[in-house]
Amino acid sequence: MTYVITGPCIDVKDGECTNVCPVDCIYEGRRMFYIHPDECVACGLCESVCPVDAIRKIAFVEPEEEPFVIANAEYFSSAVTNLGQPGGWKEATTTTLDHPIIAKMPAQKSDGL
Repeated sequence: MTYVITGPCIDVKDGECTNVCPVDCIYEGRRMFYIHPDECVACGLCESVCPVDAIRKIAFVEPEEEPFVIANAEYFSSAVTNLGQPGGWKEATTTTLDHPIIAKMPAQKSDGL
């Protein structure tokens, strides 16, 4: 079981989740972060520190959040970033790309994070 980043991360990207991830499986896109489903070890640290409650266990994703499961998984495919399985975030894996599902979403208001 892995975790997924959902809508509240869009246009916020606080980044605390990336600081606590022991395997660096959280990658930065243009508007939000993405969790690599094959690299995540399901420790839950990211979920516990997310200030906007954007991270969920896949088993607890609400039906309206299902597109985020797809976006997190496909973000790493050749159709989006072609990152594949980079083996952990590094500066070179940060992109200005987002999954098309995310790119089409309206701008989110920031709550000052």
